Amino acid sequence: MPKQLSRKICIKILCEWEESSKFIDSIIESECNNFELDPRDRAFIQNITLGVIRNLTVLENWLYQLRKGKTDSDIKRIIYIGLYQILLMRVPDHAAVNETVNLARTRARGLVNAILRRAVREQDALLGNLNSMAPADKYSIPDHIYSRWEKQFGVETAERIAYQSNKAASITIRSNPLRGGLTDKDISDADASPVKDYPAFYHVKKLPFEALNNGRCYAQDPSTSVAPNLLNPKSSHQVLDVCAAPGGKTSILSLCMENKGNITATDIKGPRSNRLTENLRRLGIENVTVQSGDLLSQDNFLFDQNNKYDRILIDVPCSNTGVFRRRADAKWRLMPGFTKDLAQLQFRMVESIIPLLKDGGKIVYSTCSIDDEENSQLVEKIIEKFPHLTKIDEVSLIPQDDRDGVYAALLG
Repeated sequence: MPKQLSRKICIKILCEWEESSKFIDSIIESECNNFELDPRDRAFIQNITLGVIRNLTVLENWLYQLRKGKTDSDIKRIIYIGLYQILLMRVPDHAAVNETVNLARTRARGLVNAILRRAVREQDALLGNLNSMAPADKYSIPDHIYSRWEKQFGVETAERIAYQSNKAASITIRSNPLRGGLTDKDISDADASPVKDYPAFYHVKKLPFEALNNGRCYAQDPSTSVAPNLLNPKSSHQVLDVCAAPGGKTSILSLCMENKGNITATDIKGPRSNRLTENLRRLGIENVTVQSGDLLSQDNFLFDQNNKYDRILIDVPCSNTGVFRRRADAKWRLMPGFTKDLAQLQFRMVESIIPLLKDGGKIVYSTCSIDDEENSQLVEKIIEKFPHLTKIDEVSLIPQDDRDGVYAALLG
């Protein structure tokens, strides 16, 4: 596909993202499917669109340095695409300028051309200014989020989190022994290397598509293994996995149980439950029953039965602050005070599920957030409401090179 058309698709994607509440990943997937793009074009479009969203504050600052005054949003998108290619993606200058200028309306091309050519001339100074920006601006983290990190973690750790949160995540996979696991050829072809302290997880330079399609491995971040391994169910247990899609944690629970016993995995009816079912089938998991429903609905099937569970894993909806590098747009969807409504939802979900825990049973509460109000503070509220529970163990990880941020607490 001509790169000009790819850049037009980037503009379309960014426009739809700004004007809707859709997640950027779903918009990219939909547009790429509409145009039946090959993997190389998909990667080019994904690189630009996610790169622009990931670095919005930096791009805004650069544009202000290059042109004071108001710029229309449709022109701004085009300029951001050009600046990202020139300064951060390092596309050859002539291609980045010429192809980007042609995206603009005829009457705006002179303005876009002037700004981008100035960026080419002054790129050393612009990149130098990047290093002198405050961390929140340098790593494009909204001020209200970054200030929470400074308060919770301190100045140095907050900056490390911001740095990691603004990087594209490395590609990791988990070998799946239920389908034979990765072969030596898979490991060689993917240029895979083990992830330290996370058995069966590998960094890969490229995805081993045949192994993925055959279920010999699963694309998964190592941090997702924390919660199921903390719960560590046995094959004799009845297990409930709440908010289970897409199934990565469910599959590790099944491995803990040697693919025996019974796991009830639940999620909202529709694409999430469908994806969960398909992933578990492909991975060869035989001890899971998938049920669809809304946990907070009075019609939920779980409350129509007398079943109680030895072990429960509840991975609640959260702010995603531990996985910004994978969900580049999540940080821009969080408004000041974002934890208030989330914490209320999280507590209601846990409150509704605890009556299903057997006497003497154990439950793991987990999020992919690093915000204390969604994590340890919420666990304290759970224990206050249900004093028969105590905190047995707790894991809290911030994002690092080899994994995302995550929180999990074992209660019993």
